[in-house]
Amino acid sequence: MTELSGKSAHKPSPQTSVKKLLRQARKAYLATLDRQNGGPYASLVTLATSVDGAPLILISKLAVHTQNILADPRVGLVVDGTSAEGDPLAEGRVSLMGRAAVTESDSDKRRFLARHTGAQMYAEFPDFAFYRLEIDSAHYVGGFGRIVDLRALDVLIETGKAASLIEAEPGILEHMNADHADALALYAAHALGVPQDPASWKMTGIDPEGLDIVGPAGALRIVFPAPIATPGDARKALAALANEARTSTALSA
Repeated sequence: MTELSGKSAHKPSPQTSVKKLLRQARKAYLATLDRQNGGPYASLVTLATSVDGAPLILISKLAVHTQNILADPRVGLVVDGTSAEGDPLAEGRVSLMGRAAVTESDSDKRRFLARHTGAQMYAEFPDFAFYRLEIDSAHYVGGFGRIVDLRALDVLIETGKAASLIEAEPGILEHMNADHADALALYAAHALGVPQDPASWKMTGIDPEGLDIVGPAGALRIVFPAPIATPGDARKALAALANEARTSTALSA
């Protein structure tokens, strides 16, 4: 999927590609160590990201993978960005290694449920908890011959100067979804190259490097031309993206 800004004829860097894979993914494959025999155990989980890009999952203590994590928090997570068409081995995917730990962050919980609204019904069950993956390293494969090992710092983004933006995130999402659905549809239309229904797209997160929206075509990552840190920066960036999309649409009409 095409980034709205910062387009280039060159391939994006591995760091940029991994960040985009994580932000756009709605599911991943979780690998844990079996608590009984120590062997690998793989399962499918739904995925969201913390404001800094760390993976978030919501899992039950009754599940085998959760019981494994409680015995040994070391995990692996595979995010597959390949499409149904063509050779899947020629496209991007990333393996993350680290440790899973329960997160009590209101921001983490809110961001997960904004991305997976159907999870609200069981998120309050006593056996369910939100977990954050503390990344140690990443292994990115962007196709044949494009293989890179990355550090956590390469995958996560700096949020230390964006406290006011993080605090304002719920209000920004509510405002955009209630009053600016047309702008969200513009972002999606520009990224996908086809018109989109404004009622179909919802904004699920904003952070210093971009915003996330979900709709009928899946999840999209919209990248800002430059990092932002405040709600004021966000207003300017969102307006600029809408103007860019309108101009592009008019030129291509």
